[in-house]
Amino acid sequence: MKTIQISLNSIDKVKSFVNDITKFDYDFDLVSGRYVIDAKSIMGIFSLDLSKPIDLNIHADETDEVMEVLKPYII
Repeated sequence: MKTIQISLNSIDKVKSFVNDITKFDYDFDLVSGRYVIDAKSIMGIFSLDLSKPIDLNIHADETDEVMEVLKPYII
């Protein structure tokens, strides 16, 4: 598992983020404080405080391809 910090500070960014990660078969979790939600769930993402950076847990062994796709969101 790999953890990175991302920023999803606009509705368009959330939509494109979900579209980008749903292409992968891995599990992704977003962690904000004590809340952990499925990163592929748009409704779940909007339940978080998006004004602050969020931790993204990537449950995959090989993350190079995923990291390339996630570059626009990484802080």
